[in-house]
Amino acid sequence: MSGTVETWFDQPLVFTIAARHVRGRLVRLGPVLNRIVSAHSYPPVAEQLLAEALVLTVLLGSTLKDETSQLTLQAQTGGGPVELLVCDYRGGELRGYLKFDADRLAEAGPEPTLFGLFGEGFLAITFDHATTGERYQGIVPLEGSSIGEAAEHYFEQSEQIPSLIRLAAHHDAEAGCVAGGLLLQHLPQGEVGRDRLHARQDRPDWDHARTIAETLKAEELTDPATSLETLAWRLFHEEEVRVDPDVMVSRGCRCSTQYFAGVLAQFPESERREMADEAGLIQVDCAFCSRIFPIPVSEIGAPE
Repeated sequence: MSGTVETWFDQPLVFTIAARHVRGRLVRLGPVLNRIVSAHSYPPVAEQLLAEALVLTVLLGSTLKDETSQLTLQAQTGGGPVELLVCDYRGGELRGYLKFDADRLAEAGPEPTLFGLFGEGFLAITFDHATTGERYQGIVPLEGSSIGEAAEHYFEQSEQIPSLIRLAAHHDAEAGCVAGGLLLQHLPQGEVGRDRLHARQDRPDWDHARTIAETLKAEELTDPATSLETLAWRLFHEEEVRVDPDVMVSRGCRCSTQYFAGVLAQFPESERREMADEAGLIQVDCAFCSRIFPIPVSEIGAPE
């Protein structure tokens, strides 16, 4: 906790404005983000895209109450240079990676649009609830000026929850890659007996809170000198705001020799032999951490 208090990195802040029926989350990623992106040699455009996507993943994933449940965010190309973006969050553990055509991405320039990155792609957000075994997935087109706006469309179409998402990322000479984000939402239901909020035409409480939140600047989200609590109070100083720290975020690549051996054990023995090289090793490449795991084919047991 002390490291977070000093740096304001890697721990979401949950805040609620009860009188406005509004809830929100703020997060600023630093050390954890750098551990994830440092495993790859991403160009600046790719690093910023992944950084913002990881922030969005934390904002959405941290809403899950069960630490064994998982949120997966996936953006897939519709002809753009970015072929695939995958991030997931489970109990504070965060990971993600990008697959892209380096030459085409370079041709897109230093500030490509979302369409310039993905073409007519789509965004899929999947909630896997461990306690109930239920899985819910929403898929929307990658529309808007950023992946944050695309996520807003997801909540509007799939959840019918008015939402505002702000994401920012930059590379600092001293701190490395720093990224921050805000998720603001109108509560799905107000007082007992009231209509669902998305069904009402007049939403003065939400309109007021959204207008204030839209004044938040990108540099405020990424400034480590300003705590997340200060940001919440700065925005909504005229309101009664309740703030609570959430679970610390950590790099969560779950790859291991044992895990991959277990996966490979599900394949027929003949296929495992075909996968192996001359030394009798199956070379497994983990896209998340950019590491190669040599698995001896002779040590892979039969599936249970």
